[in-house]
Amino acid sequence: MFSTEMVNLMLQGLVETLYMTIFSTVAAYILGMPVGILLVLTDSDGIKPNAVINRGVGGVVNVLRSVPFIILLVAVMPLTRAIVGTSIGSTATIVPLVIASAPFVARMVESSIKEVDRGVIEASLSMGASTFNVVWKVLIPEAKPSLITGAAIATTTILGYSAMSGFVGGGGLGTIAINYGYYRSRTDIMLVMVVILVLIVQVFQEIGTWISTKCDKRIR
Repeated sequence: MFSTEMVNLMLQGLVETLYMTIFSTVAAYILGMPVGILLVLTDSDGIKPNAVINRGVGGVVNVLRSVPFIILLVAVMPLTRAIVGTSIGSTATIVPLVIASAPFVARMVESSIKEVDRGVIEASLSMGASTFNVVWKVLIPEAKPSLITGAAIATTTILGYSAMSGFVGGGGLGTIAINYGYYRSRTDIMLVMVVILVLIVQVFQEIGTWISTKCDKRIR
C-alpha cells in the first residue's frame, strides 16, 4: 500500500485537494461576501431596505444552496468545459465548487454581519458615515471574529465538496479514494484518505479558531 508510487500519488492528491479547496474558498468569498453584505443592507431593518432586491437575490441564493453538489457538479459540466477547456481534473472542479459554495458563503457572511450591535451602526450613521464607510469601517471590523470562524467552516465544507468530485474524476484525495479504494475494493486506501481529510479539516478549523480568538476584542 505504501509503495513509492502510492505515496507519490497521495502527495499529489493532497496538493490537488489543497489547491482546489483554498482557491475555491477565496473565489467563493470574492463572489459571496458582496452578496451577503447586500442582503444585510437591503433587509427590512438594514441601512438601505429594498424588498425587491433582497427577495430576488435571496431567492437565487436559496435555489443554488438547495441543489446537491454532486448534481450541480454534473449539471455545470458544459459551463466548466467552456471556461477551462475540460470537465475533469482539479482545475475543472473549481468551477462547480465556487458555484456551490458562493451562496453558502453569502449566507455565512449575512449571519455574521447581522450579529453586529445595532447601536454601533446607528452611532456611525448619526455621525454622517456613508454606507460604504459603515460597511468597511464598522460592519466588517466588528464582525471579523465571526467572519473568520465562518471562513473556517466554509473551507471545511468546500473540502468535503472537493472529495465528492472524485466520483467524476475531479482529482485530489477523493479521486484516489474512489479509483484506488472503492473500485478496487481496497478499504485500507479509503480509510487512509478519510484520515488525511479529517486531519486537514482539523488543521483548517484550528487555524480559523486561533485567528478568530486573536481578532476578538471581547476576550482581550
